[in-house]
Amino acid sequence: MKGTLFAVGFAAIWGWAAPTHAGTLKCPADSVKVGNVCIDKYEASVWQFAPSNTGLVKLVQRGKATLADLTGGRATQLAPAGTCADPSDYGTKFPSDGNWTPVLGSDPPSPGAYAVSLPGVQPSACITWFQANQACLLSGKRLLTNREWQGAAAGTPDPGNTPGPNDCNTNSGGPSNTGSRRNCKSSWGVFDMIGNVTEWVADWADRFTARCTDWTAAAGLPGGDLSCFGGDGSLGGLPGALLRGGPWDSGVNAGVFAVSAAGDPSLSFDDIGFRCAR
Repeated sequence: MKGTLFAVGFAAIWGWAAPTHAGTLKCPADSVKVGNVCIDKYEASVWQFAPSNTGLVKLVQRGKATLADLTGGRATQLAPAGTCADPSDYGTKFPSDGNWTPVLGSDPPSPGAYAVSLPGVQPSACITWFQANQACLLSGKRLLTNREWQGAAAGTPDPGNTPGPNDCNTNSGGPSNTGSRRNCKSSWGVFDMIGNVTEWVADWADRFTARCTDWTAAAGLPGGDLSCFGGDGSLGGLPGALLRGGPWDSGVNAGVFAVSAAGDPSLSFDDIGFRCAR
């Protein structure tokens, strides 16, 4: 009792508050708790709809929007992986540099592009780091940090070059629907961390200049995961935004340790996607 009173008094004097216990965190249905962070279960699909549809905006931001809610609200998915062209697929109101202009009268301010965690759809791709960052923020979320991504990926089975139909999509001719490969699930309950689309995370590094390596072999870790990380300054300090997991055609080079700083944040391909956290 005395200890409790002391803690309360100390907090009142110094403005300190005891940290909230991690067990109190409750995640929306579109995500799972990893430590004390809510990580989206599925790779993001980006949907465009009128920001005047505030009811649907709120459903998305609360992590409760379903595919039926989106289609019923006349939402259109932007830039499905494997079929998209480039960042212009997201429209002039959501440019590649992320510097969007609010739709006139929108409340909350928005260009109408939202990142959603849904099963059974193609992940969105052909997106720059800047666009991915903003799509998460508009949905009340954010990009995962590299540390958070590594934690959420733990225990994901790595099939290497020979995935079965329900294994992680590491060696195929194109992307799979989110969550459709039931074996590709981490110990935390997060789908598709290996293969399918490679995923932007929040962190930047020096853009790599040398050949990629398999550092995992030297460290005695399983896999053969491709590591393209750490520049020598010969590119003049150009930044490389980190990509994790590897795409659908990486084979043994995909994995929970696969990391690449090979591209600057304006890079886009039809196999580059992302997921969000809150």
